[in-house]
Amino acid sequence: MTMEAERTLRADETTELGELAAQLRVDAIRCSTRAGSGHPTSSLSAADLLAVLVSRHLRYDWANPRDRANDHLIFSKGHASPLLYAVFKAVGVIDDEELVETYRRFGSRLQGHPTPALPWVDVATGALGQGLPVGVGIALAGRYLDRLPFHVWVLCGDSETAEGSVWEALDKAGHYGLGNLTAIVDVNRFGQRGPTELEWDLDTYRRRVEAFGCQALVVDGHDLAAVDEALGRARRATGPTVLLARTVKGKGVPEVENEPGWHGKPFKPDLAERAVEALGGVRRIRVAGPRPEPAPPPVTPAGAPPARPRYEVGARVATRNAYGDALRALGARPDVVALDGEVSDSTRADRFAEAYPDRFFEMFIAEQQLVAAAVGFQVRGYRPFASTFAAFFSRAYDFIRMAAISGADIALSGSHAGVEVGADGPSQMGLEDLAAMRAVHGSTVLYPSDAVSCAALVERMVDLAGVTYLRTTRGAYPVLYGDGEEFPVGGSKLLRGGDDDRVALIGAGVTVHNCLAAAERLADEGVRARVIDLYSVKPLDRQRLLDAVRVTGGRLVVVEDHYPEGGLGSAVLEALADLAEPVRVTHLAVRGLPTSGTASELMDQAGIGVAAIVAASRAALSGT
Repeated sequence: MTMEAERTLRADETTELGELAAQLRVDAIRCSTRAGSGHPTSSLSAADLLAVLVSRHLRYDWANPRDRANDHLIFSKGHASPLLYAVFKAVGVIDDEELVETYRRFGSRLQGHPTPALPWVDVATGALGQGLPVGVGIALAGRYLDRLPFHVWVLCGDSETAEGSVWEALDKAGHYGLGNLTAIVDVNRFGQRGPTELEWDLDTYRRRVEAFGCQALVVDGHDLAAVDEALGRARRATGPTVLLARTVKGKGVPEVENEPGWHGKPFKPDLAERAVEALGGVRRIRVAGPRPEPAPPPVTPAGAPPARPRYEVGARVATRNAYGDALRALGARPDVVALDGEVSDSTRADRFAEAYPDRFFEMFIAEQQLVAAAVGFQVRGYRPFASTFAAFFSRAYDFIRMAAISGADIALSGSHAGVEVGADGPSQMGLEDLAAMRAVHGSTVLYPSDAVSCAALVERMVDLAGVTYLRTTRGAYPVLYGDGEEFPVGGSKLLRGGDDDRVALIGAGVTVHNCLAAAERLADEGVRARVIDLYSVKPLDRQRLLDAVRVTGGRLVVVEDHYPEGGLGSAVLEALADLAEPVRVTHLAVRGLPTSGTASELMDQAGIGVAAIVAASRAALSGT
C-alpha cells in the first residue's frame, strides 16, 4: 500500500533529521573520494532512510554492541558501506579521521564492504541477496528462542531483488510470521550497468512482496515524516514488513542525481568539493538514538556433556544414521539448533526434530536460506547444524563462502555423497563437495567411515570455529571402532599395518571399507598393505602420510568416492608436495559420469571398488 505520512515529526525534528542526512551524504562522499573508490551514489539515495532509522527507531547500545537486547542492522547492499561508516561516525563509535583517512585502505577495519572486523557488524555483506536471508535467521532466533523484543532491520538494494535468495527469505519470513523483521528496499532505479528490472514500478514490487506473505509499505524515501511513520508501523507489525522506498540515486548532488553511469564511481576532488558545498559543508553532528530495554542473560550449556550414541563393532550402520543419533544427543545442550532442507528423513536430522521440535527449523527446498539462517542463528550465540544432500549445498556455495568471511561458526552435514548413493543417479550424488568445502577459508572437512567415528566427530563439531562440513554415507557399513574411541580433528586412524607393509591404501568414508577388503585380498597373495582412514580431510594428518611413505617406500594408493579434482587425493598430494624423497601416489577417483545402479556396481564402474584397489596396488609394487 502507498502511505500517506502522518506528520508526527515537529518542524525542529524534521530539520535535525535533514541535517543528519546531509552529514551522512557529505561523509560518504568525503571518504570515498579520499579512497579513490567506493559507491557514493548508492549511499546518497539511502541517507534519509538511515538518518530516520538510527535517530528514532534503531534501539542499540553503541557502547555495548554485544548487548542481547540490541536491534540488528544489516546492510545487505554492502557496497553502500560509505553510508554505514558515516552512521558509525554519527553515533560516535569511529571518528572523522578513521572514516576519511582509512576507508578502503590496507589494514583498515573500514573495508570496501562491511565485515565483522567492526563489532557493530553482524555479518559480512557485499555478495548481494545475502543480508535479508541472514536477517531471517536472526529474527527466527529472536522470536522462537530468545523471545526478546529486538528488531532486525535489513537495508536492501533494488538490484538485489533479482536474486532468488531474497524471495526465499521473504517466503520463510512470511511462513514463520516474523514480525520482528523489516526489509528496507532502496528503490533508486539504477543498478551497476543501468536501470534495474522494475525501475520505479513500486506497484509490482508491492504485489510481489505481498504474494510472499509480507506487508508492503510504499513511501517516498526522501520524505522524512513518511519514512518515520513507516518505520514505526513496521516495528509494531505482527508479520514481516518490507518498506519499499522510492529514492533517487545520487540524491543531494544535482550533477549526478538520477543519472546513469555513476555506480561504483567516487567523485573526483573538484566534484566532491562542489557536492559537499551544495550539501551545506562538513558537520559534526552526534546522534544517540533509542536504547534497548535490558535483557536477561543467555542460556548457557551446563552439566555433564551429552552421552554419545553407542554401537557394536561389526553392526551395519549408515553414518547418516549416526549423524542423526549424535545430533539428537547434542540436543541436551540448549544452544544447539538444527535446520534442514526438507530431506530430514534422509539426512536423519528428523531425529533431532522429534526430540527438540522447538529448536528445529525447516527451511524446505531453499538451500541458500538454509545456510543463511544457520549464520543468523550463530549471530545470536547458537550452535547451528544445517543438513541436506551433499550435492545440494552447491546451490548455497556463495552463502558458505560468505559465512567464512563473516567468521561464522556453523556446522553443515551433507548426506548421500558419491556414487555410493546408487540407483538415484548422478543428480543426487555429491561428487564435488569435498573440493568445494576444502576451498572455503578456515573450514574443517570431516568424512567418517563408520557410526562410531561419525558420532564422535559430530560431538566435536559443536565447538569448532568456522565452517565445518561433515560428509555422510547413505548405505549401512560395518562399525569399525569401539565405543569411546576418540577422533581428534586433524587426525587419522591406522586400521591395519606393520613395519613390513609394502603399500598403503588410503581412504575416507565408504572407501575405507573397500580398502580393508582389498588389503585382505592382497594378504592372501602375500602382500602386506596398511590401511589408513583419513577421516579428517582438512586439516590432514600429514605425519601419518609421512610414516606410510617411509615404511612402504613411497607406494600410496588413495581411493575416494569423489571426482579427482580437489578431494582426498588432492589433499594427500598437497600434503606431500614438498618431500625430497620419491613418492608414487596412485589416485583412484570417479572419473566418468555415473549412471544408476547398485552401490557396488557403481564403485566398480568408477574404478574405486575392491578389484580396482587390488590392481592398483599390484601395479604400484611392479612399478608399472
